[in-house]
Amino acid sequence: MNQSKYQVIAEDIRTKILSGDYPQDTAIPPELKLQKDYGVSRHTVRQAIAVLVNEGLLRKEKGSGTYVDNHYKAEQTNRKKSEHKTIGVITTYLSDYIFPSIIRGIEQSLRSDNYSLLLASTNNDYAAEKECLQKMIDQGVDGLIVEPTKSALYNPNLALYVSLRERGIPIVMINARYEELNTPYICVDDVSVGYLATEFLIKKQHKKLLFVTKTDDLQGKYRLKGFIEACEAYEIQFSEGDVITYTTETRTQVIHQILERLGQKDVTGIVCYNDQIANLLATELMERDYKIPADFSIIGNDDSSLSRLGSVKLTTLSHPKEEMGKDAANWIVRTIETGIPEENICYKPVLIERDSVKGI
Repeated sequence: MNQSKYQVIAEDIRTKILSGDYPQDTAIPPELKLQKDYGVSRHTVRQAIAVLVNEGLLRKEKGSGTYVDNHYKAEQTNRKKSEHKTIGVITTYLSDYIFPSIIRGIEQSLRSDNYSLLLASTNNDYAAEKECLQKMIDQGVDGLIVEPTKSALYNPNLALYVSLRERGIPIVMINARYEELNTPYICVDDVSVGYLATEFLIKKQHKKLLFVTKTDDLQGKYRLKGFIEACEAYEIQFSEGDVITYTTETRTQVIHQILERLGQKDVTGIVCYNDQIANLLATELMERDYKIPADFSIIGNDDSSLSRLGSVKLTTLSHPKEEMGKDAANWIVRTIETGIPEENICYKPVLIERDSVKGI
């Protein structure tokens, strides 16, 4: 729904107040200047001011001007302490892969507090993320836990995140982050993920490696960095063809790409972006009468339920799913209650050896 001119002006002034551009207890620009700045009538300016006076953000002093209300933030804080609070949770997916465990951890931590959850998913799509963020703003969430959408790429929704921060809504990101925003985060050390997986294969005497990674999420970028660092540390040569990449949109095609590459290269060890890809690849190879790990050694990541399915249990790396959910919930609650952002949390991965890797 389109906003009226006075609502647009009110929102702009509100943002400037909450961000500190118009400091507490100081006068905002006179009505005539606002009229000129926004290119509207004086009546429209007065309507906008009336909205903010009614909200308690401004106070009018006869013969002096219109001032930012010095008591607004204190009153807002006291009011929020007695209110039931809502935490918004935005993930790329809700019911798929590792996300139910993360959400379960969030719910467990918030169960005893006076907080409720508002869940949304983006399917790793910018337009859907924008809708989710607008939903959180409209519902008046007190804090936000976000798994970023396509975190390795430029995101057109960055301005919305800035707007949320200007409103004083704390945000913590999980699994990845938007590097442009310098937002607090809780994640696994993904460089170590790539390094440990690659190092394990190298120590099993695998010299010809294939690395499969996702390029539109920051995790994939960092895991590739870890792969390169391990290869350099152990003097393992790799070429352009030894790294296969895919995106959210091309995920269904990547197994075919890997199979084509395996037919061309003398590969013995494969590091996959996650258990999902590793499980699909292992299943497809076995259907083609290859043996895992006799013909190919495969490593996944995330220690998901998929790593324990099928006749071959996948060697993988740990992901503290429920712990991450609990830590994210505790982080956001403490930040809301103290007004001071907590420290970032970065988990060190642990390699979990199962059946999908053999030594040469």
